[in-house]
Amino acid sequence: MWRDFGKVFEDMDREFAEAEEMLNRMFRTVRQMNASELADTFPYYYGYQITVGPDGRPRVREFGNVRPSARGLVEKSGTREPLVDTAVNEDTLTITAEMPGVTKQDIKVSVAEDYVTIHAEKGEKKYHTEIPVDLALDDRSAKATYSNGILELKIKLKEPPKPKATEVKVE
Repeated sequence: MWRDFGKVFEDMDREFAEAEEMLNRMFRTVRQMNASELADTFPYYYGYQITVGPDGRPRVREFGNVRPSARGLVEKSGTREPLVDTAVNEDTLTITAEMPGVTKQDIKVSVAEDYVTIHAEKGEKKYHTEIPVDLALDDRSAKATYSNGILELKIKLKEPPKPKATEVKVE
């Protein structure tokens, strides 16, 4: 039993060492960058969003205006991927995206068979994302509203989503 307990600390030690190495790579990268390069894209946004799709499977999406690179910190981008939330109820797909600093006239939304594209641009504020969709959507029913930096897009489904689970009889 005590051997297993010691292994837990060894695993934790290894995880902390990996995290420390990643942070060191990030700081080395930042030190090598010119101050004007940092000011061009400040602030940095990066994160993960985890949701459960209509099929019951988890989905992980990245968002932000930077991406991890092999060198450590980031590959700079002038375009930020907004934080997006998707929800499916009985007959509607609702997509909510945070995009502060733009107006509704700056936003372009397109609905394709496999994805929904959201793009907005106003001065220094640039947003772009493509949201994969595995549901049949009625693109003519799409309605979008924008208020206080939040875009809400509602699209009717052509057919209801498949049930998340099937009950199995136990014999």
